[in-house]
Amino acid sequence: MIDGRVVRVRDLMATDVRSIDGLATVAEAIALMKEHNVSSLAVDRRDGDDEIGLVLISDIASKVSAPDRSPDRVNVYEIMSKPSITVSQDMLARYAIRLLVRFGISRALVLDAGRNPVGIVTLRDLVLGEQGED
Repeated sequence: MIDGRVVRVRDLMATDVRSIDGLATVAEAIALMKEHNVSSLAVDRRDGDDEIGLVLISDIASKVSAPDRSPDRVNVYEIMSKPSITVSQDMLARYAIRLLVRFGISRALVLDAGRNPVGIVTLRDLVLGEQGED
């Protein structure tokens, strides 16, 4: 709580989540990340029964750059995390913190009631936002 108010994920999330198709190349993902100055992308569902994926700059570093693979020859679906950990925009920030810590991850996609991505939240955003401002 901050000054008696409940802090929810929606209060702390970044709403500029970008997405990419899983069949796109890593080179295309890098270009999109550069263009929008982000370090993660949601990976679109193939259909209504599919789950959202997530590709991070650290995935590119560890699975493409470090092993010296060509970003033009690797598809996003080969390196993404899927299913990814997601949180509801209505979840209390303190529970989102516990979830991310439990799984040892630094960020989660934020979904609305229809399971559509509406944002992304980082552990940093959650901890600093949940503690309030001085």
